[in-house]
This record gives sequence, C-alpha cells and structure tokens, in this order.
Amino acid sequence: MGTAERPQVGLLDTNTVIYLEDLQPEDLPAEPLISAITLAELTAGPLATDDLVERAKRQRHLQRAELDFDALPFTSECARHFGLVRAGLTRRGRKNAARSYDALIAASALAYNLPLYTSNTRDFADVPGLDVRPVTPPAVS
Repeated sequence: MGTAERPQVGLLDTNTVIYLEDLQPEDLPAEPLISAITLAELTAGPLATDDLVERAKRQRHLQRAELDFDALPFTSECARHFGLVRAGLTRRGRKNAARSYDALIAASALAYNLPLYTSNTRDFADVPGLDVRPVTPPAVS
C-alpha cells in the first residue's frame, strides 16, 4: 500500500493488536482504533489458558491495548450491523460460534464506516460492504 492510500483512521482486528509492535506503521492507518469487542476478546485470552507463560503474554497484550487505546463502544448501530453480518455468514455456511468475535468486530467496522485491518482476511471474506485491509503478521521464529 502506498503512502497516498494510507487511510487516516482504521479499525484493528484483535490479531493485529497482538502483532502491533512487530508491524510496519505504513501498513496501518495513521490513527488505529479498536472496538470494545477486541478489548473483550483480549480480556478473555488470559483466562483461556492454564499455561502461566502464555497467560502472562496474553495479559501483556491486554494491558498494552488498555493503555494505548480508547475502545470504540459497541452501539445500537453496531448491533444492527451484527445481525446482518451474522445472517450473511450463516447463509454462506459459516456457522462457527468461535467466529462471533469476528462478526462483532466486522459489525463495528461497518457501523463506524472504517476499514478493518487483519491478518485473518478469510474470517471476513463473506462480509458484504466491509473494507478489509490485509496485514502481514511477523514470521514466527
């Protein structure tokens, strides 16, 4: 993406927040935002593992997000978009309940009319009207 195409504002998916310190600034919007849903997903992360090292890592991601961002609220407009997103994904055979966070984040992006930055573009491929911007995560070593 060239500098001229870099959006001023954009919504970061949870995975993008996790990789944030390893991403190139030019691959992100000038003003990155997160939704309350991303904050909720990050909050659940440390509670979903018994591995103490992994739990500490996930807790750091949550604390960093809380310090760096004021999460956009999940509004009534977001809820209306969620219904449409979820119904569309279900019609396309994507019924996985684990993707509910993704559908809620997509609904937030649509409601706030923001491009969504994610390294999991397939999770959002069937969402009509959503401006998905791919982000390349760092190589795992």
